[in-house]
Amino acid sequence: MPDSIIPPTDPAAQRPAGMGTQAARTPVVLLPGDGIGPEVTAATRRICDAAGAAIDWRAAEAGAACFAKGIATGVPRATLDLVAEAGVVLKAPLETAVGYGGKSVNVTLRNLFEMYGNLRPVKELPGVKTPFSGRGIDMLIVRENIEDLYAGIEHMQTPNVAQSLKLMSVQGCDRILRLAFTLAQAEGRKRVTCVTKANIMKLTEGMMKRRFEAMAPQYPGIAADHLIVDNCAHQMVIRPERLDVIVTSNLFGDILSDLAAGLVGGLGVAPSANVGARVAMFEAVHGSAPDIAGKGLANPTALLLAACMMLRHIGQGAIAQRIEKALFRTLEAGTALTADLARAHPPVSTGAFTDAVIAALELAPPAQAPVAAAKLATPAVPAATIVPEKREVIGVDVFVESRGPVRQLAEAVEQTIGDTPFVLKMISNRGAQAWPATVELEDMVDHWRCRFVMKKPGAWATEGHILALLQRVSLVTSWIHIEKLQRFDGEDGFSKAQGEA
Repeated sequence: MPDSIIPPTDPAAQRPAGMGTQAARTPVVLLPGDGIGPEVTAATRRICDAAGAAIDWRAAEAGAACFAKGIATGVPRATLDLVAEAGVVLKAPLETAVGYGGKSVNVTLRNLFEMYGNLRPVKELPGVKTPFSGRGIDMLIVRENIEDLYAGIEHMQTPNVAQSLKLMSVQGCDRILRLAFTLAQAEGRKRVTCVTKANIMKLTEGMMKRRFEAMAPQYPGIAADHLIVDNCAHQMVIRPERLDVIVTSNLFGDILSDLAAGLVGGLGVAPSANVGARVAMFEAVHGSAPDIAGKGLANPTALLLAACMMLRHIGQGAIAQRIEKALFRTLEAGTALTADLARAHPPVSTGAFTDAVIAALELAPPAQAPVAAAKLATPAVPAATIVPEKREVIGVDVFVESRGPVRQLAEAVEQTIGDTPFVLKMISNRGAQAWPATVELEDMVDHWRCRFVMKKPGAWATEGHILALLQRVSLVTSWIHIEKLQRFDGEDGFSKAQGEA
């Protein structure tokens, strides 16, 4: 991993291996995780200690055991306090229920401590053979980490329709874009590619694209371009060496970074960092793999590389470099690899792999001088609150539940709102206009968007108008929620339905 991938909090604190004293040790919260987590954690800690890392490990609890105790977040108060105090975390994989149950502990920690940037370096490793070996893959994926659909704001709108809110802000876009450009500059990278789905989601994803294009001229030495996310996935497979720094929104970053890891050996060798102004958390990307837990089969490479990123962050770059050299020698030798990487030789246990890396440390002696790292802090982003000169509320979308034909719904609504200042413009179902019908839709669900606009051109809707409208609508159907139709400085702040004029 490059020395500049994570900024050291105190570059002057770097020291050659073996020179750390108890007083100089950096506190690091250690979350051993679930499944194979304790095994890869123990291996990583053994190697770091053997290399001379000056760390005061502070083990804490999170994940499955906490859920079992009835802690809804999976993170007890004591752990949160430790994280806030230390500001640095090394985290093994934690279990998260899929499709039910409590919130993801990973997302909870990221959001509570505003770790808005997820950094995923993707680079070929010696001795790890893939169909893409020799292509010169060396990219950094910078993923926005706390907004988008991962805000986790979901509601059952009807018994048959669920909603998840995709929230993106100017501030959130600006700070992840600034982080991407700053990292590219610090590492001497040549290109930053913004990846969005702005062709479809023109307000949310389009916001990131527009902010990227506005910011790019501030970095004249770095080429800037944009890719639609599906094209980016395509490019990753056919020309991965072209990609340098990718900056993208939360969901797309999650997917693309796992795809990128597959190019260089898979999630078992993929490290990650989550960074914010106050806390940095380093973790393996892979899951807890409960099917192999306790069997000595786990590969600790991903967490070990994450620990190297962490060591650079806390100013111990020389130790990180020494560990990486030992790890790379072990991988390249190929004689003591876990089952996921073993090729010509029989696989070894997690413990034996750890022993091999520690033995290889003898071939990577302590540095006699500090290893330099970029003096880079999480970039400050000026407040970017947009205050429009003119704001107009020209109507309202009222989402309703109805199981009858859309024509009957429209007739009933039009009759009951006749003496209000609104007119029913259209009704949509899952984003497509269903009334007035341009094409007869089939298989419609019981969730409808009724779009009301002011009868009088140029008139604005007030809260009083909208409340009165809701009272009328509720006489004929059950309304679920509303969205104001706003214009900011003459620009529509809402999307049209498919087929809407």
